[in-house]
Amino acid sequence: MAMHLGKLSAGPCWLAARGGCGELRSWSLRSWSLRCAAGRFCRPPGTACPEQNRGLGYGPTAGGGPRLRTGLAAGLAAGLAGLAGLAAAAFGHVERAEMASKSSGAPSPSPGRPEEEDDELARRCSCFMASPVTDLHELRRRPGDMKTKMELLILETQAQVCQALAEVDGGARFSVDRWERKEGGGGISCVLQDGHVFEKAGVSISVVHGNLSEEAAKQMRSRGKKLKTKDGKLPFSAMGVSSVIHPKNPHAPTIHFNYRYFEVEEADGNKQWWFGGGCDLTPTYLNQEDAVHFHRTLKKACDQHGPDLYPKFKKWCDDYFFIAHRGERRGIGGIFFDDLDSPSKEEVFCFVQSCAQAVIPSYIPLVKKHCDDSFTPREKLWQQLRRGRYVEFNLLYDRGTKFGLFTPGSRIESILMSLPLTARWEYMHSPSENSKEAEILDVLRHPRDWVH
Repeated sequence: MAMHLGKLSAGPCWLAARGGCGELRSWSLRSWSLRCAAGRFCRPPGTACPEQNRGLGYGPTAGGGPRLRTGLAAGLAAGLAGLAGLAAAAFGHVERAEMASKSSGAPSPSPGRPEEEDDELARRCSCFMASPVTDLHELRRRPGDMKTKMELLILETQAQVCQALAEVDGGARFSVDRWERKEGGGGISCVLQDGHVFEKAGVSISVVHGNLSEEAAKQMRSRGKKLKTKDGKLPFSAMGVSSVIHPKNPHAPTIHFNYRYFEVEEADGNKQWWFGGGCDLTPTYLNQEDAVHFHRTLKKACDQHGPDLYPKFKKWCDDYFFIAHRGERRGIGGIFFDDLDSPSKEEVFCFVQSCAQAVIPSYIPLVKKHCDDSFTPREKLWQQLRRGRYVEFNLLYDRGTKFGLFTPGSRIESILMSLPLTARWEYMHSPSENSKEAEILDVLRHPRDWVH
């Protein structure tokens, strides 16, 4: 059932005052706390996790060797995308991402608290775009389980990003579509179309479970994953938040982000788990200040957990979002990682929280800065042509999108949510030498270091 929130006034947590457009300002996550009708503030995603100040790097396996496994993340995440409808995710690179072990010092939540005492859970849920996919009784039963923590994180991230977009757009009208998957689980798709600032913005979450299809299990095995099935079945749980935002103004960039968690239970009861995700920027025209701001914000989030993470994941992003038949990247990159399963669930979760927290401060200032910029018909045409490149990558190269389109029972509307509302293809179009259009093409063909 879809609900339309005119100016987001239907829910208790939403404000829709138009944000000013102009200069690039410093950003604070506190300014995006969600205020509920009762006057409470819903905390930003990740505040339950302690500050990470000590370094995280790339650790060895239990056997002492480097833990880089080719191809594994691609098949696993792609299979999930088809099942879960998270096709906007950038699945499919051929490396294993890792972090070195360290103690987080985070206390474990107390299990088994009576529901009437769990006011914190009620406060958090009251600020979501819709009620959690998992029943509240189940969430209360397992407060310390990673599936509970991740579901709450992606719901908070979805709600906060939607509020941020609505406040910038002013007249935003979000369609909130809560859907169910007959094989197990479901999701919440929030989509804005034809707003004042945003042509199309989608922020979706999915929380699914069941048994992996034989095709997905075969992909996993072919890429090196050793899994023990029982009667040919392999139970899994998966959840994630995925978003693509396309502004109307050609001087305001497009952004994509996705963060997800995957868990498989083998026949002997052993559970394998991993996280994946990333965030990348696709401008129509190059703005050096914007590029530096975006990358420095992501680097700051990564640096809380180790100095090696940002350069590793930045390169991974540049390599993944490559349109081979054009010889160019989809955008100016960001970070991308997959199959991240060390040193511990809690520590990787804290890293993912930091990345989720960085979405709003990395992007919203750029939209506010450019949403009222003047532009010419030629610049709008170039935006439409670049949108065509975006479509080409998603339909031809993105493993999650491709797998989802050919997986029975997948939710096609959620899979194609990442596509722009409008795009254009012109035969043999080529920008003039030394033009602003040629400038961005040079960057897309030769990735830059934006933080040094």
